[in-house]
Amino acid sequence: MKRCVAVFDFDGTLTRRDTLPQFIRFACGTWRMCAGFLLFSPLLVLMKLSLYPKWKAKERLFSFFFRGMEYGRFAELGRRFADVVDGFTRADVVSRLQRYVADGAKVYVVSASIDEWVRPWCERQGVSGVLSTKIEVGSNGLLTGRLLSKNCYGQEKVNQLMEVEPERNEYTLHAYGDSRGDKEMIDFADKGTYVQNSE
Repeated sequence: MKRCVAVFDFDGTLTRRDTLPQFIRFACGTWRMCAGFLLFSPLLVLMKLSLYPKWKAKERLFSFFFRGMEYGRFAELGRRFADVVDGFTRADVVSRLQRYVADGAKVYVVSASIDEWVRPWCERQGVSGVLSTKIEVGSNGLLTGRLLSKNCYGQEKVNQLMEVEPERNEYTLHAYGDSRGDKEMIDFADKGTYVQNSE
């Protein structure tokens, strides 16, 4: 029998909320988060209308809040944020992930969110790996505000999965997602499941 590989989206699938604004609020405070999102609201509207690249909007927003922050501090905020994520996870989907782990499947979380705040929570769940968006750190140890990798969204989710699991004929792939960004991954799977977000 083929081995089982299970992949889960993070935002809206394992969680009930988008973690980008949640992490910004956690790291920077509510008032600064609101001010930043208000400042970038025209750009975010263009992004929603597909008139501005999603990755570029994310990079500009990320840069506004975190450019110049010391990487060690940012990584520590990500580790502490795992406790916050516990407060808005989807218990039914998390239980499904944990069953795959208990059954010995290879389990990956594939997310467009930033690695430093996705990975700590995922590692607590015993997942095999996290495939997510990476950020650039300057030689001085400070965040440059730029994305180092491609935004892990749409086809890029499949591309990153194939980098770590290239022998596609050797496993059965189960995929879970909730949005347009997961379509390619779900279509690529032997068994793809869209979960409905309650919020």
